[in-house]
Amino acid sequence: MSDTNHIRNPIEWSVDQVKAGVHGVGRASDAARDSTPPRVRRIALTDLRDALSKGWKDLGAKRADILVLCIVYPVIGLILARVAYGYDMLPLIFPLISGFALLGPVAAVGFYEISRRREAGLDTNWASVFGIVHAPSFGGILALSALLFGLYVLWSIAAYVIFALTLGPEPPVSLSAFVSDLFSTAAGWTMIVVGIGVGFLFAVAALVIGVVSFPLLVDRNVGMKVAVATSLRAAQANPAPIAAWGLIVAGGLVLGSIPALIGLVIVLPLLGHATWHLYRKVVAPPR
Repeated sequence: MSDTNHIRNPIEWSVDQVKAGVHGVGRASDAARDSTPPRVRRIALTDLRDALSKGWKDLGAKRADILVLCIVYPVIGLILARVAYGYDMLPLIFPLISGFALLGPVAAVGFYEISRRREAGLDTNWASVFGIVHAPSFGGILALSALLFGLYVLWSIAAYVIFALTLGPEPPVSLSAFVSDLFSTAAGWTMIVVGIGVGFLFAVAALVIGVVSFPLLVDRNVGMKVAVATSLRAAQANPAPIAAWGLIVAGGLVLGSIPALIGLVIVLPLLGHATWHLYRKVVAPPR
């Protein structure tokens, strides 16, 4: 039987959809004309504190508008948890919610725009950020969003495979039984250790890809390739500060997830605004 006639499994279908999405929106990003690589500067750990301070000021200045935007993030996380629980996918609840942090830069695009407009002295409210759809680099933003969504899908698949090879493949009979097996058996601890290790690799990939690429796309008329290459160079030039920033983001998201993701209403916009100011420190302005 030819390959075109076989029935694809869900994993094959998911991968094909991600590839098609990246290919489609990637063509839109080619419309950007500025292909000059931006200059990357070295920063110190103290610059992270300054970026957080400026992000806090942005949060305070646009508190009401920001709350309207960021309430969506915890709501989506809770919906994902409810869907996983309702379909006997208990082992995927934590990977789905924690992995959703891979899409944090996408969710923060609106906050980058608010910081950009406030920095430029432009009138800003929660609705004005949707003007970003008219930005010259909007195709690049879509393409990069699709790339991170692809990482999220791959992480979800990897998490399920890890469960299937340790505690699975049969779903747990109850939440209490799953928690008991997770912490009282060798297979459960293997799942925890391997899951954390693999999740760390995905988190590092998302960090180095998106640390300055999304703010750069919001700020300038560049394509996705230039934005990602700039983000990779920024991470290479500043390994210690970028690693520390990743720990700050991870710690903030963990704290913001307690209880029931409600804290993300404050943490997400703070990190989003601070990331914009971090971008300003790392990427030099055009000459």
